[in-house]
Amino acid sequence: MNEMLGSRIKELRNAKNFTQEQVAAQIGVSRQKYARIENGANSITFEILSRVADVLGVTVGDITKVLDKIPAAAYRAGEESGSSKKIFDMLDLFYANKHMYARLQYKDVI
Repeated sequence: MNEMLGSRIKELRNAKNFTQEQVAAQIGVSRQKYARIENGANSITFEILSRVADVLGVTVGDITKVLDKIPAAAYRAGEESGSSKKIFDMLDLFYANKHMYARLQYKDVI
């Protein structure tokens, strides 16, 4: 999952002709950390994901839509190596999204 998100972020960054350094500086992380996010070596929090989306001028949904392309049958059939880890990663992302959604609703009330 991290690899898919990282590849999508890299694709969007390249479409904007931004360097890793430029995006990293704007989201407030080191270039090395940003590079690990693009390579899928680091997990990405919803907060960082939303910052990246703002910098690239897209929505979080534009980035995460690549996750919709994973066939659910692959998880059930065990075709993906490390499928349990991917499921836990998806759950982590779900709870991060839920938390961010609650924060955004709270902002709208204020």
